[in-house]
Amino acid sequence: MVVVGLGVGVGVGSSLPSGTAGWSPLFHSSLRQKPLTHVKHVGNRFYFSPSLSSLHRRLPRLPPVLALDSDLPGPVYRRSEKLKSSKSFEQWDSLTAKFSAGSNLPFLLLQLPQIILNARNLLAGNKSALFAVPWLGMLTGLLGNISLLSYFAKKREAEAVVVQTLGVVSIYAVIVQLAMAGAMPLPHFTVTSIVVASGLVLNFLFYFGLLNSTLWNLWEDFITIGGVSAFPQVIWSTLVPFIPNSILPGAIASVIGLVAVVMARTGKLPEKGVKFVRAISGWTATLLFMWMPVSQMMTNFLSPENIKGLSAFSMLLAMIGNGLMIPRALFIRDFMWFLGSSWASIFYGWGNLICLYYFNIISREFFLAATVGLYAWIGVAFWRDTKVYGYDSPLASMKELLSGS
Repeated sequence: MVVVGLGVGVGVGSSLPSGTAGWSPLFHSSLRQKPLTHVKHVGNRFYFSPSLSSLHRRLPRLPPVLALDSDLPGPVYRRSEKLKSSKSFEQWDSLTAKFSAGSNLPFLLLQLPQIILNARNLLAGNKSALFAVPWLGMLTGLLGNISLLSYFAKKREAEAVVVQTLGVVSIYAVIVQLAMAGAMPLPHFTVTSIVVASGLVLNFLFYFGLLNSTLWNLWEDFITIGGVSAFPQVIWSTLVPFIPNSILPGAIASVIGLVAVVMARTGKLPEKGVKFVRAISGWTATLLFMWMPVSQMMTNFLSPENIKGLSAFSMLLAMIGNGLMIPRALFIRDFMWFLGSSWASIFYGWGNLICLYYFNIISREFFLAATVGLYAWIGVAFWRDTKVYGYDSPLASMKELLSGS
């Protein structure tokens, strides 16, 4: 898993209004958040002026594409000018943007400890240790990364495309190791490899303007149907020790997804319905990421003898990376991002550290330090948010986050 809580709907392309040349559409991404003071308002759209970096010089910045209305700035942009111009508001805005950008490093390093540990076990002939890493959990993360890669490719966000690509490659490397150990069925690995290769090629052809719109629309339809069918099937497959093995959930969901896509493409749905269908892939990506800790924890308790195959450092990186995004998601009142980041930080990162501590894999000091650090960080985020918005209680921030107003 690379980025939890980045699930956002695939945007609908449209031309930019006049006076916005060189400006990129503002969106809720952990990969590069700019302070709100750089926001430019044109009509009912918001834009920010990005700074150039060495990455921009290496990868050409193609014309930006506007996102769905659901991706437009939230209630924070409707605050009074007096509040937004206050020093504390501007400082916290800037800090949360830096925290969010800083999450890139732990996400980039997230899979490296697991890859190294798997390689050592394979070289030592200890293939059974790799069964501690559920291939279904890795597959859900991979599908989520591919969906988000397509989203950011359409947004023309070079940095996000690079990070999501690294996420796809790193998770696929783990899946290759699982297949080598026999922990993942060969037919599933073959299909996964084809999807990964196709996804990478199509996304980069589209990003550099070498793919026609027909093929791109087909790919978008594919990941939408794939996300709709994968999520219920992954949940069902995770529970197979307790329920009969069946492909029925995925089959039913795929039919529903196919019907929805066809109706959207043929104009049988109203505008809101079309936007909803085009946003499905982003939501399913978020839900797939959220299911990863559930799958991992079930594996931990069903096969405790293989718990040593789980990297504590990877879980710590997951907790830190997602935790760094929580203040920004709360500050801009992005509920989906906040939900995904909090869920991954608490249930995937910290939750698996609980399992490792329970089975005496990590020390008490390590676990207590991680626990205190995480919840102190969340507490500071709510306390600071309450102060900059002028509320009396953190509950006001939470209420506003949930209500979206």
